[in-house]
Amino acid sequence: MLDFILHTPYAQAQFLIIFATVSVAYVIFGIAGFGTALVAGPVLLHYMPLSQVIPLLVLLDCVAAFGRLARSYKNVVPAELFRLVPFMALGSVAGIVILLSTQADALLLMMGCFVTLYAVYALFTPRPKTVLATAWAMPLGVSGGLVGALFGSGGFLYAIYLNGRLQTKEKAGATQSTLIGISTLVRLTMLTLAGTYTDLSLWVMALYLLPALIVGLWAGNHITLRVSRETFIRAVNVIILASGAMLIYRAYMNGF
Repeated sequence: MLDFILHTPYAQAQFLIIFATVSVAYVIFGIAGFGTALVAGPVLLHYMPLSQVIPLLVLLDCVAAFGRLARSYKNVVPAELFRLVPFMALGSVAGIVILLSTQADALLLMMGCFVTLYAVYALFTPRPKTVLATAWAMPLGVSGGLVGALFGSGGFLYAIYLNGRLQTKEKAGATQSTLIGISTLVRLTMLTLAGTYTDLSLWVMALYLLPALIVGLWAGNHITLRVSRETFIRAVNVIILASGAMLIYRAYMNGF
C-alpha cells in the first residue's frame, strides 16, 4: 500500500506538466472564482479520461471553494442561494448520469465543444447592464449544475446570474464561492454513491496535487496584475479557446 501511495502512474515529466497545469488553474480560480476545469481539463485529458478528470477536480475544488468561502462568508446572499441550489442539484444529477454512461471519445468531443463555445461566449459577448429577473435562476441553475457535473465548470453560468443580480463584486463572489462549494459537495456525494472513489488512485493523485492547489490559490489571491483583471481573463479565454479546438481535433483524429 505504501509503495502504491509513493508512486504515481505517470512519468516524472508528465506529472510535472499536470502539477504545473493544476497550479495555473487555481491561480485563475483565485482571481476569477471559477474556471479550474476550463483551464486544467484540456491538458489533463491528454493523460486520463474525462471520467477520471472530473472526479479528481471535484476533490480539489471542494478544498478550494470552501477555503475561498472561509475568507468571504459575510458577503454571502442567502436568498440567491435558495433560488439557485434546487435547480443546480437537478442539473448535477443529470450531468453525473451522462458522465458515467457515455463513452470516452464522445465525452472528449463534448468537452472540446463546450470549452470552445464557452471561450467564444466569454470573448465576444458583452456583460449585461440590466438586472436579471429571478426567473433566470432556473435555466442558469440547471445548466450550471449540468455542465458542472459533466465538465467540471458551471461556475461561469452562476456568475452570469449573480453578477446580473447583485450590486457588488464582493457579494457576487462570496455567493458564487458558496454555490460552487455546495455544487462540489453534491457532485462528490453522487460520485461516491456511484462508486467512483473506490479507485484509490484518484485520492492519491488528489493528495499529490494538493500543494499545486495551495500554491495556485495563494498566488491568485496575492498576485498584482500589471494589466486589468478583464484583460487578464480575456487572455486566459484565448488560451481556453485554443485548448477547446485541440480537443475537438483530437476527437476527430480518434475517428469519432
